[in-house]
Amino acid sequence: MKIYTRAGDGGETGLQGGRRVAKSDARIMAYGAIDEANCALGLAACDLDAGSRLAGVAARLQSELFSVGADLSNPDPGSASAVRMGAADVARLERDIDALDAQLEPLSSFVLPGGSRPAAALHLARAAVRRAETHIASIEGHVGPHCLPYVNRLSDLLFTMARAANMRAGVADVPWRPKDTL
Repeated sequence: MKIYTRAGDGGETGLQGGRRVAKSDARIMAYGAIDEANCALGLAACDLDAGSRLAGVAARLQSELFSVGADLSNPDPGSASAVRMGAADVARLERDIDALDAQLEPLSSFVLPGGSRPAAALHLARAAVRRAETHIASIEGHVGPHCLPYVNRLSDLLFTMARAANMRAGVADVPWRPKDTL
């Protein structure tokens, strides 16, 4: 099987079900942003300690992001074979956030991206997820009902994972300092 098809050379691409849409369609932009977020998460995972809880969560999240992409690529609300994010997926992210947050010092200020290299990489993945969220919110037509909440929670989890990565590295979070205090 060849990796290229030439089918998209005219600026259109196919959705599940065969419908062709412009590559600038909000749905395509959304799952392109999800793909970018997944790449950023893969890069972050390279900096996490192999076998650690954070590495395991990152690996699971990468697979789940493929499912988000599948959810976004199927605009048919009646599709019996559609991969859809569910309430259980959102709840699992919330449990992950709560478990990690219980190990962290309470926040006393906004946190800048950085500290340790793994934390900075996780913040980069979080920022990509937040952009994907804006694209998902702009889609006209059907998106699974749990897709947007999943992506919203995912950015919260990546923020919490970044803080946990700093803690594990023995590096303090970088607090935001208002411009008047610099």
